[in-house]
Amino acid sequence: MKSYLEATARQRIARLVDAHTWQEILPPSARMVSPHLAQLDSPVAFDDGVVIGRAAMAGHTILLAAQEGGFMGGAIGEVHGAKLVGLLRLAVQERPAAVLLLLESGGVRLHEANAGLIAVAEVMRALLEVRAKGIAVVVLNGGANGCFGGTGILARCANWLVMSEQARLAMSGPEVIESVQGVEEFDARDKALVWRTTGGKHRYVLGDCDALVEDDCAAFRNAGIAAIARFQSRATPTAVALTLSQLEQEQSQLAQRIGDFGKLHDPVDIWRTSGIANAEQVPLWDCATFLNMIAREAK
Repeated sequence: MKSYLEATARQRIARLVDAHTWQEILPPSARMVSPHLAQLDSPVAFDDGVVIGRAAMAGHTILLAAQEGGFMGGAIGEVHGAKLVGLLRLAVQERPAAVLLLLESGGVRLHEANAGLIAVAEVMRALLEVRAKGIAVVVLNGGANGCFGGTGILARCANWLVMSEQARLAMSGPEVIESVQGVEEFDARDKALVWRTTGGKHRYVLGDCDALVEDDCAAFRNAGIAAIARFQSRATPTAVALTLSQLEQEQSQLAQRIGDFGKLHDPVDIWRTSGIANAEQVPLWDCATFLNMIAREAK
């Protein structure tokens, strides 16, 4: 078992795709660095914190991007975002079986401010254009930095989201909420609370992610292959594209969520309301047992 959480972006790619199929686009030798960071005397990375390219998974041709959480927490800047946009536009031209995004980012770089925000908006538009062409976008979220801010939005714009229990997904990070609303609203030092609120299990219970897997590169690979096969079987582009009716349905579900859970104070209370009677007995780091508990309660 090889941890997805502890792997670098390139290690994850090597463990996910078919052997000898990876072809990187704009590798470090291309020296695509952010001009903004150099102006601030900040360290740069020759790939600007994101790896993009082509590969195969179980024989399916895919385009793939992997954010490097070890560089500025995977935060998005102008060049980083441009590489993601370019990959997504290439998908429209080449029409791969799917686009796989290995997301790990705290959001936009404060160093690049408006340039980073514009980049996120452009990535979002390009992602939806890929879906409109009938090409599925699959997101894997299992890195230590989670998916927050604009990256959290990108994750939810995809067709399919796979998470591990160790992963996190939210719009605002715990530290941001605490700094704005106070520790009484959210204690960012309470790590158990942080993961109960933003972690993979909670997101799965709420329906915010589609598959929950162990922290294992092989498990993420299998989940990615299953997702690709799922969308390859769809007959029309509209089955993959994001439609107005789907947006309205999602909005209705979010409104209902506020009504159902708005007065509850802890995610565990939401789990009980959702049918997990023995929420305190949910095992740590054991997705299989957790999923079995949910399945038994659903019967």
